[in-house]
Amino acid sequence: MPHPRRWWILGVLCTALLVLTVDNMILTLAIPSLMRDLGAGPADVQWILDSYILVFAGVLITAGSLSDRYGRRRLLIIGLVVLGGASLLASLADQPWQLIACRALMGLGAGFAMPSTMSIVIVVFDEAERRKAMSIWGMVSMVGMVAGPTLGGLLLEHFSWGSVFLVNVPLAVVALIGVFALVPESRGPSRRSDPLGVLLSVTGMATVVWAIISLPHEGWSTGVVVALVVAAAALVGFVLWESRAEHPMLPLAIFRSRDFSAACLSTVLLVFATAAMQLAFTQFLQLVLGWGTMAAALAFVPMAVAVVVFNVVGATLAKRVSNKAMIVTGMLTIAASQVVIAMISPGDGYALMAVGLVVMGIGTGLAAPSVYATLMGAIPRDQAGVGSAVNDTVQQGGTALGVAVLGSVLSAAYTAALPPAVPDTARASLSDALATAAATGSAELARTAREAFLSAMSAVSTTAALLSVAGGVLALVLLRPRAAEHTTA
Repeated sequence: MPHPRRWWILGVLCTALLVLTVDNMILTLAIPSLMRDLGAGPADVQWILDSYILVFAGVLITAGSLSDRYGRRRLLIIGLVVLGGASLLASLADQPWQLIACRALMGLGAGFAMPSTMSIVIVVFDEAERRKAMSIWGMVSMVGMVAGPTLGGLLLEHFSWGSVFLVNVPLAVVALIGVFALVPESRGPSRRSDPLGVLLSVTGMATVVWAIISLPHEGWSTGVVVALVVAAAALVGFVLWESRAEHPMLPLAIFRSRDFSAACLSTVLLVFATAAMQLAFTQFLQLVLGWGTMAAALAFVPMAVAVVVFNVVGATLAKRVSNKAMIVTGMLTIAASQVVIAMISPGDGYALMAVGLVVMGIGTGLAAPSVYATLMGAIPRDQAGVGSAVNDTVQQGGTALGVAVLGSVLSAAYTAALPPAVPDTARASLSDALATAAATGSAELARTAREAFLSAMSAVSTTAALLSVAGGVLALVLLRPRAAEHTTA
């Protein structure tokens, strides 16, 4: 039976989700202030950004399993307390290493809280309303992605860099009050703990994410190769152990579901293409068009609006057709948006990009509710926590992999598009080229570098379009005609 206060509970869970997504996106605009005020170098900045996602992705599956065993509400509360407390400490940091440590602690809090936001939705809503609730959950996630940079821009115009962390504290307090007042406790059947599974899972996920993050900067260095070997050994050991354990942390039987495995692949390709493009879009807006940080953040609003509107459309249409049809349609629509973006030329400005963003938002809105419904629909309710964690882990892994792979494509294509006469100091990135052009007074170098960047962005967009088409084809082939429409009891 659905919970009588389920819509109020959903509001509380969406508030908690907003804390997590805003926190994950808000920091990027504060990087120049951090470098100036904290004396953070490029390596420090990389770890300030990456320590969060490294810990976050590393603990998700463990946290999801713990929430099923010991209580989803309990893990949500612990996560919000840790995230809020670490955010307060981060705002007071005066050394880069202190901020890196606080960001890692924030990732731990977010990793503990995130799986519970979706798994509690699965528990308090029945089959008739669950798709609508999950659609709202997905919309809030996208709103947070846009609200983070926008809020960050507003704060940094009037306050110091510490404000981007301090804003998390009242949001976390509001979410905690709502959780204590409204959210019921739920858990799966009592099982023994799985400490070896926890160790292997955290080691494997943390090292593979570290390798993916480091690859674009270090190439196939010794550290990256060693990390990949350790990750492979830990994850293979995890699979072998979980397949034999009497009380496994992650029941591997869920991957035997054709719909679950296909939905995981669809999620990877959904976020792989779209997440990496935002890296190129930000540089295009600020370095090619010359927009400020606030204007660049607001440029993504059309995409967010399209996602919100078409989340509702996608969730409604899926009831009449199928999850499979909506996922295929959404992935092909995203591919079309990438084709539009690949056509941007130096004189087009923002207009064509805005069209591409809206079409991308439409495709994401159509596909995302059905991807979530398919993935979570293949999981028993008593394993909702670990199922939600798998979804979150797949998204984080796909995002990190997309940024690493397509970021490398962007860098390589940019360098290849530059004529031989361009000096070495301008070949690493568009930012370096513009700095060199400013120092030498060469307007021709600036123009050439911007044209090379647009050529590289077109190559990335074309790659992303092909990957999105591949995602649509995989969904068409692998998903059943009426894929996992409801969560099993």
